[in-house]
Amino acid sequence: MYCLLRWPRPLAPGARNHIHICHHLCLCAAGTEILSRLNKLGAILLAAMMLANAARAETTLERIVRTGVLRLGYVDEAPFAYLLPDGTLTGESAVIATEVLGRLGAQRIEPVAATWESLIPGLLAGRYDMAAGALTITPELSNTVLFSNPHYRLGDTLLVVRSNPRQLRSYGDIAADRRLRLAVVTGSAQYDYALDAGMSAHQLLSVQNSQAQLQAVRTGRAAAAAGSELSMRRLAQRDPARVQALAVFADDPVHAGYGAFAFRPEDATLCDAVNRALKGWLGSAEHLRLVAPFGFGPLHVTTRTAAEVVARAAP
Repeated sequence: MYCLLRWPRPLAPGARNHIHICHHLCLCAAGTEILSRLNKLGAILLAAMMLANAARAETTLERIVRTGVLRLGYVDEAPFAYLLPDGTLTGESAVIATEVLGRLGAQRIEPVAATWESLIPGLLAGRYDMAAGALTITPELSNTVLFSNPHYRLGDTLLVVRSNPRQLRSYGDIAADRRLRLAVVTGSAQYDYALDAGMSAHQLLSVQNSQAQLQAVRTGRAAAAAGSELSMRRLAQRDPARVQALAVFADDPVHAGYGAFAFRPEDATLCDAVNRALKGWLGSAEHLRLVAPFGFGPLHVTTRTAAEVVARAAP
């Protein structure tokens, strides 16, 4: 320390003043060192605070509120999510997403097209903030993504040749005849349902979309196609002279599809916010008015939570 001084000889007259001066210098030097150390400590604390702020990344919900934009991944399939000729995204899931997320601060939805095979990988890779469309809750997927509470409940049916010459009424009817094939969209829940009903993988014709399902039935490559009742009805409307959707389909009630939005596991705050916006609004007059043009009505509304759907579907 600067205040440790040694005097080599006895003090001369007037040396007391020198002692006072040296003592003053010692105090000044010590104070300077203390200030220096305080400045260094302050710099360290400031750096730590900056690092702490940097470490807390902006959440997806915060970014949506800040920018007013939500990126929505979807698979083009009517009546859930599809593009109009002018490029506008519409469909049951699309209009609900627009309405609900508008309440959270999203002023614009930026649609990002995907296939069934790439929808979930694209979500997890951050290509979009939320996945929507004919996306149903399953125990398997719930281990990978977060699901919102469902915004519809929908059963399946078959698309068959007009008059249904083979009298098909269930997955089991097709499984019983190994010569028959069923057209299913790759990655859809119907693929697993068919296997559960006893079909072999050889009997399943995997196609990219619902239009390919329609073509497979029309050309005889498949005896039937399976999908949600609304999707199959819409396909039948494209060629009513040659195909039809079954009005009665014998299926396991557990196979009812509960449609929901999907989120990355780290986006729990966004998922929770969507659930809060959906609660109380689903089933309202406004909700039913928005989804009516797509074939949805009061019978498709459900009050089950995602957790309840998973628990009932789990083996």
